[in-house]
Amino acid sequence: MSITASQLNKFLLFKLPSAWICGVRVKKIDSHSCEVGVKHRWINQNPFNSMYFAVQAMSAELSTGAMVIGQIRESGKKISMLVAQNKATFTKKATGKITFVCNDGQLITDALQLTIETGEGQTFWMKSIGTNEEGVVVSTFEFEWTVRLKSK
Repeated sequence: MSITASQLNKFLLFKLPSAWICGVRVKKIDSHSCEVGVKHRWINQNPFNSMYFAVQAMSAELSTGAMVIGQIRESGKKISMLVAQNKATFTKKATGKITFVCNDGQLITDALQLTIETGEGQTFWMKSIGTNEEGVVVSTFEFEWTVRLKSK
């Protein structure tokens, strides 16, 4: 993949500063998976002494969207991307280091190929699972991404 974790973290600093300030960081990325980490701290907590749901959502979305950005860049085409819907399930208080992993890169590859071949916009759902340091799932997010060729 032509996009690196370092480039994405620099992007966060300048284009999504709220995520950067909250400690959201890309740890690993390739065309098939992405891992994003965030640590529970004072700046990103809720009144119940766990991580605020929006910080978890930012981390989870980044684990899906970073791969979309990377694959669009690799395609060399002008393609727009947008989250149309999302769903979340919270199963445990998020404290300590939380890692969000998405392994749905092939869904992006398939959707972009179809968009480029047909000129029609495509939608697809991607899942990101957040686990704590003990490997316990704290939250699961699903994002419906839409991609389409930009008009000239």
